[in-house]
Amino acid sequence: MQTEETIKLVTKLVMDKLSDLEKYKIPIGVSNRHVHVSQADLEVLFGKGYVLTKKSDLKQPGQFAANETVTIRCQKGEFKKVRILGPIRERSQVEISLTDSFRLGIKAPIKESGHLENTPGVELIGPNGSVKIEQGTIVALRHIHMPPEYAEKIGVKDKEIVEVETLGEREGILGNVLVRISDKFSLEMHIDIDEANACALKNNDFVILRKI
Repeated sequence: MQTEETIKLVTKLVMDKLSDLEKYKIPIGVSNRHVHVSQADLEVLFGKGYVLTKKSDLKQPGQFAANETVTIRCQKGEFKKVRILGPIRERSQVEISLTDSFRLGIKAPIKESGHLENTPGVELIGPNGSVKIEQGTIVALRHIHMPPEYAEKIGVKDKEIVEVETLGEREGILGNVLVRISDKFSLEMHIDIDEANACALKNNDFVILRKI
């Protein structure tokens, strides 16, 4: 028979494990293809002085899905009604999945958002005009938005690379996850639609952070 001490030890181990799971839980946000635009490009696409209109707020403070959409076009294919995300940025940027890149016939590299050097361009088409961006099409490197207080609690630094464990029917480990820390962030891991489908994840599911 198990002794009372053994039962207490097993119970403590189980509770510690559950506590760790809660401590390292990261909610998921799945990103479909989308576009960020500069003010100059927005005005070419929609007209001089145009201002984006909000459709819905995103989880990251100050960011939103706009009502406005564009067509992104390359020589081998196009996608219509691609959502613009606001607010406007200094440079226009297109974020797609690897599957999307095959359909468009371009080799979009996996990169951190904003790192647009040596990336292919596309044509953006709006109701008032079109613009060809010379570079700026990427497959976004999977990453975690993290507020400083949470990062301090779990001992993670800005730009650190971590792993996360997914749960459910397609349980697995995702490596090469970039941590981005800012007091402007809410806790959330961003993956694209390819990664979500591969791991059977959807918005508001969660993963467990594992430090390398």
